Amino acid sequence: MQVRVGMVGGRMFVAAALAAVLAGCAGSADDDGKKSADVSGSAKDATADGAAAKGTAAARGGTIGPAGSACELPVRFDIARHWKAKSIDARKELSESAKGEDGDLNGALAEALLRQGPVTTACEVDAKPAGNIGFLRVWTGKPGDADAGSVLRGFVAAEDNVSKPRYRSFKTGGGLAAVEVEYLYTSKILEETKKESAFAVSTPDGPVVLHLGGMDTEEHEEMRPAYDLAKQTLALS
Repeated sequence: MQVRVGMVGGRMFVAAALAAVLAGCAGSADDDGKKSADVSGSAKDATADGAAAKGTAAARGGTIGPAGSACELPVRFDIARHWKAKSIDARKELSESAKGEDGDLNGALAEALLRQGPVTTACEVDAKPAGNIGFLRVWTGKPGDADAGSVLRGFVAAEDNVSKPRYRSFKTGGGLAAVEVEYLYTSKILEETKKESAFAVSTPDGPVVLHLGGMDTEEHEEMRPAYDLAKQTLALS
């Protein structure tokens, strides 16, 4: 799911070489007038079972998930200070991409960018305002009987060139049972391998996957405190 170039919603997406340069980003600069993350919210200080030790999480910059926040989701969690959250309407993006003379191609590219296995992109939290190149992306799925582990395995299986996945179970700071994976992604174009992380939870409104990429492994590790913050504060909305 990394080698893609196309137009979605009027923006150029380059997710091949740019996957390593912009952490697999799909051209997501914030538009004027978009709501920023709600800075009034906060969540529990508890550390998730088996998660990073207390003190490794990033400083809080706001909460997303609840109604009225930058991204309305089945879960809520704190985002790192200066990171910028933006909601993604995948259905609208797919519909707009299918229009025009290159509709079939753009629609297929948008499908590859916006859907991965059983889930669809719902929100991305941009690290660039905080000085890093990468995103913490939130993917959501339809309600059903699939457990978090099955959803996460389907998510990873849908990404090409993945190796050495390691899965484990833990509980988020908000008490939700979760499954996490760490794995390596190799870009065949750039001939480089980098670390990526993701975790999934089940909710009454469907599964939720949070994924952290990055330009390279070093960038990934620098952004890890924001990911740990999400794990430590994630709860049902």
